[in-house]
Order: sequence, then C-alpha cells, then structure tokens
Amino acid sequence: MPLQECSVNVNRELKELRPHGTLDFPCAGYSALYADDEGDIITWHWHEEMEIVYVMEGCMEFRVSSRTFMIREGDGFAVNSNVLHYGAASGSCRLLSLVFSPLLITGNDHSVFARKYLQPLTACRSFSGYPVFCREDPDMLRDFLRAFDAMEKEPPGFEFIVRENLSRICFSLTEKLKSEIDTPGTGAEQNDLRIRKMIEFIHKNYSREIFLSEIAGQADIGERECLRCFQKTIRCSPIQYLLKYRIMKGAEMLLLEPGRSICDIALSCGFGSASNFAQLFKRFYNRTPREYRKAGSQRHKDMHLDTK
Repeated sequence: MPLQECSVNVNRELKELRPHGTLDFPCAGYSALYADDEGDIITWHWHEEMEIVYVMEGCMEFRVSSRTFMIREGDGFAVNSNVLHYGAASGSCRLLSLVFSPLLITGNDHSVFARKYLQPLTACRSFSGYPVFCREDPDMLRDFLRAFDAMEKEPPGFEFIVRENLSRICFSLTEKLKSEIDTPGTGAEQNDLRIRKMIEFIHKNYSREIFLSEIAGQADIGERECLRCFQKTIRCSPIQYLLKYRIMKGAEMLLLEPGRSICDIALSCGFGSASNFAQLFKRFYNRTPREYRKAGSQRHKDMHLDTK
C-alpha cells in the first residue's frame, strides 16, 4: 500500500471525503512538503479516523478545538477522531502522517480493545490533540516511525507491524490521559459544532452576498458570539474566512477549468468584479490569477512529461 499524496478534500460540513486505506486495512500513510505560504496549508477539516503526524523537517502549527500547538522537527502530534483541525507550516516543513480507523486496532466495536481502551480514548473530551515530544515520549515516536516505515516499504506482514505499533501508541495515549478520561468537558465540543454549522453555511453560499447575521443564525447565536467563536478557533472573522474561501475556490477553478474566463470565475466566487478578485488574489497568492493559472499549467505539463 504505497504512500499517498497528502491533499484535503472536504464536503460542506468540513468532513474529509477521501478514504484512508481500504475496508480490509483502514490505514493510509502520507508524506508532504509544505511551504510558508498562505495558500499551502492543511485546511480546516475533520475525519472519523485518528491521525498521528511526525515533523521530519521544519515546524508546523496545528490548531484543534481552539488550542494551538507548535510542533517542531523530531516531534509529533496525535489528533482524535471527529475533531476539527488545521495546520500551517512555519517556513518549509516536511510532514509524515498515518490516518487510521480505530477498528484497525479493535477489530470490532465490542472487543475488549474497543470497550476498555479505544472507545474511552476517542470519547475523552479533553483529548482533541496531543503533542508528542521526543524528549518526553521517545517510545511513541519510535513506534510511529516503525509503523510508517512498514507502510512505506511493505515488507512481508507489514500490516501486523503497522497495527502493532499503532496499538502501542493508542495504549500510551490511554495511559497518559487516564486521569482525564470520563471527566466533564470544557465546552470545546460545542464550539466545534457551532463552527462546523457556520462554515457549512459559508461553503454552501459563498457565491452570493452573505451577512454576519446569517452566519450567526446557523448556530443560533448572536453576532458577537459568532465573532468570538471564529476568532477563538479559526483566528479570523467570519467575513475574512469567507473572503479566503472565495479566493481558494477561485484558485481551484483557475486550474480545473482552464478555458473559463477569469471574469466569470470571479463572479461565480462572489466577487463584484474581476479587478477586485485579482487584487485580493495577488495579496493571498503573491501572483495574479493569470500568473497562477500559467504556473499551474506548466506544473501539469512537467508532471506529464515525467511520467512518460
């Protein structure tokens, strides 16, 4: 099972759409290089699987449930299932990750592994993300690297190696968080639910004019609380997020629809004019829409030549 290209494709509820692994072996490995660029990020998303990441080079900022963690070279980070999370590189960063279903470890929802360990861990309200530092948790990082190496090289029985080492990591997390398992939550899950509802509305309606009151209404909260939720979790206002999403959708259309005019793309993304779109696009990607499309077309040609 070769390593896959690390890209995030989400639906309007921010749930990642791509499958991780297969039904008979629900685990996938990813390797990716991120640049210190506003457009080169791990966008906000969530998935039912757990995820363990390791920073090979550089530094990566992760945000989960209104908390921010700076993970440096040689350290790792564990993300619980169904948790909204985001990542952005600080400088150039090479990231390795394993995304896996808890069923890979437990076999089924009724086994002792599920009832005694994984279900309490994934239900732990204080476990949204957990930093794994090399100076404090070297064994967990060694377990990750063994599992990742097996996924990459696929020696005979590599599935056993992956499952064994991920099981060790899950048990270590259970032990480290045992004092917090079954304790009352902090309200972070309610904040995540509100954010999901409001962002779902933005993703569905980004092509038209949207008002702050409409966004807040999706979560049955006032405008002030809406602003607080976005600032606490996303670190920007709802309108700033809307503009960023429009620009990112525009960038996607520029590459996927090369025959479509820039003016038409600008209007379909909710901008009043092509000039306004171009001005904001250059501020975000440091190049004009035309330059971005040309560079993307050249990359596609280069990749096509490399495969011949």
